[in-house]
Amino acid sequence: MRTGFSAATVAPGRMGVVWKLARRPKWIALLALALGIAAAFAAMGQWQLERATEEAIVDERDTETPEPLTALAEPQQVMTSEASGRIVTVDGQWVAGDDLVVTGRQTVTEVDGSREGDWVVRHLRTADGASLAVAIGILPPGASIPNLDAGPASLTGRYVPSESPQTSDFEAGERTAIAVADLVNVWPEPGPIYSGYLVLSEAPDGLATIPAPPPEFEGQLNLLNVFYAIEWVIFGGFALYLWWRLMRDEYEKEQAEAEEAAAAAASGGDGGDGSGGTALDPAPAPQPATLN
Repeated sequence: MRTGFSAATVAPGRMGVVWKLARRPKWIALLALALGIAAAFAAMGQWQLERATEEAIVDERDTETPEPLTALAEPQQVMTSEASGRIVTVDGQWVAGDDLVVTGRQTVTEVDGSREGDWVVRHLRTADGASLAVAIGILPPGASIPNLDAGPASLTGRYVPSESPQTSDFEAGERTAIAVADLVNVWPEPGPIYSGYLVLSEAPDGLATIPAPPPEFEGQLNLLNVFYAIEWVIFGGFALYLWWRLMRDEYEKEQAEAEEAAAAAASGGDGGDGSGGTALDPAPAPQPATLN
């Protein structure tokens, strides 16, 4: 019968046999291999954990120091994380006749709370000949665009990503999103265009300033990487368990063989008939008496 292999089940007298078995070159080599595998798995788990925590680090980059737009972005290029939400400066020329209204915009301010209004968006031709959409201010719902200054402009504002075109805009005949992809088809001569748009820091007379708070960067722990890290730790523990299990099996096998050998030896020493007694030799036949 197989017995468990632990300090609780192995008799104290046999513990020496167990550790003698563990000190054999074969099992020392296997233990070293198991420890090496466990260490490699532990390193993989640590790497996965570092990746999970790196992705959770909050981005604390400076977004409020004005930088030239040309230093952060290029026309016809996807907006980078470095450019998104930054305060930028840009010089250019307003394009007459390309002003438009974006309706139904919800604006949240600390003073007035949430309110609905229309945003005025203008077309700026930058110094390098590219097009930039600029949200310059808020109109009351349904109001007309006031007279706006034309000519050269030096602007400061927050550069934000383009919004997605809304299918309902085409059906309703109005515009509710600032979508650069849509403006390309609206402006007669867009030319190279920036992928984001500018929210002006200060609105011109007759318009309310559009609130443009700094972007909020929130780190989020990647649970998938944490799960992978736990998996690697389990694999490392299994490598050590496998070594222990193999040694236990060999110990039990040797114990069983030793018990069988001892039983066979005891059976052979007790006699050949298997009855536990001793064989009796026949008594010598009596010799006939002789006469002298």
